[in-house]
This record gives sequence, C-alpha cells and structure tokens, in this order.
Amino acid sequence: MIEDILHKLEKRLHNAKNLSGENRQALQGLVKDLRKEIDALDDDDQAESIAGFTENSTREALRKEPDQDLLDAALDGLQKSTRDFEVSYPKLTAVVNNICQQLSNLGI
Repeated sequence: MIEDILHKLEKRLHNAKNLSGENRQALQGLVKDLRKEIDALDDDDQAESIAGFTENSTREALRKEPDQDLLDAALDGLQKSTRDFEVSYPKLTAVVNNICQQLSNLGI
C-alpha cells in the first residue's frame, strides 16, 4: 500500500504540467529521501499516513487552480503525521518539512 502511494506521488510529479524543471527535480529528490526515511519506520500505519498526506498535499499543490484552504489542510495533516517522530526520526521530520515548504511555495 505504501509503495502504491509513493508510486502515485512520483507519477503525479512526473506528469505535472505546471511544475518548472527545477521544482520537479527538487520534489522528486525529496520524495526519494522520503521513501528512504519511510522504509526505516517501524510503524507501517504511520508510514502509510505520512505517505498518504504527502500524496494528498502534492495533489492539492499541483491542481490547475489550487485551493489554498485545501492545500493548507493537507500540509497541516502532513506535518502533524510526523510530529511524534521528531526526536526518533529527525531526518524524516526534516524531509517532510522540506516537502511542505516546497509545496507551499508552489501556491504563491
């Protein structure tokens, strides 16, 4: 299930027409980092939640006409999904924060 979500996310980034090459590369690199960090998690439910919120956030950020309220809600859910891991998995938290920042910047 997690692999499916991450694959959909990668496909969405690959096919996004409204991303510059630089943004696409940055986000693809962050998803690669996210995949590594999620693989290291012991909690499959939490890993699935993080992957799902990442995919939802990306979908909202890449919509033709993004809804800022939906994007903010998705990004908030993504950040909250990693809150308990901040001490144990600082790299995961940093990757998620970078993804949130990158996606948030797309809405500007």
